[in-house]
Amino acid sequence: MSVSRISTRVALAGGIALSSVVLLSGTAFAHVSVQPQGEAAKGGYATVNIKVPNERDNASTVKLEVNFPLDHPLASVMPQPVPGWKAEVTKSKLDKPLELHGKKINEAVSKVTWTADGSGIAPGFFQTFPLSLGQLPEDVDQLVLKSIQTYSNKEVVRWIEEQKEGAEEPQNPAPVLKLSAASDDHHGGGATAPSATATASAGEKAGHDGKAGDHEEKTAAASSSSSSSSDTTARILGVIGILVGVAGVAFGVLAGRHRSA
Repeated sequence: MSVSRISTRVALAGGIALSSVVLLSGTAFAHVSVQPQGEAAKGGYATVNIKVPNERDNASTVKLEVNFPLDHPLASVMPQPVPGWKAEVTKSKLDKPLELHGKKINEAVSKVTWTADGSGIAPGFFQTFPLSLGQLPEDVDQLVLKSIQTYSNKEVVRWIEEQKEGAEEPQNPAPVLKLSAASDDHHGGGATAPSATATASAGEKAGHDGKAGDHEEKTAAASSSSSSSSDTTARILGVIGILVGVAGVAFGVLAGRHRSA
């Protein structure tokens, strides 16, 4: 077998390996998810990011709807302004009123909807949508935030399937916010509104109690940037490592056949 033919086969094997890695990476990572900035403690407040990747190569994400469970209601849900997106907060009446800071609350946020003012999330990109949440429930270990993603070609992906214990991950899993043990101060690690501007604009919609500060916004933004950069770097290095390994094995096998011939 000629050297050129061996090289061609090695290149082909590498190409197949790359395609497999890309496809598997898309399946494993391209979910709408919720990521706390710092701690999301029971009974406290938290700042979280809803992370939305674009899974399509021929359409942009132009709308996101995140639903909040009313069986464990949150008195305050405040979206941080995101350039190029309009946020709308929807409230629903509660069967059983909440009591927060000595006040009874008869309704809670049931949904936040972001709609793109411009082109939305383009193929190959993702967007994060920050939220300030509180007061987190004390009688559950997690909150399931069922979400609906809409593309510019009118395709709708429903991230609403709940993970069952012991079962494989569903095709379209719902984002899950894990709650840690209650902290002493009941304010959590990222427990305040992202900025004074966000407090003023979103307070009228979401009814936040105003315990917010700019310091947490800066900390959350830095943490988000660092996390995204580290996540991307790790995936790239993982793909490169797999390709090098596959190419090495393929070359060894083909070279062995050449020597035998």
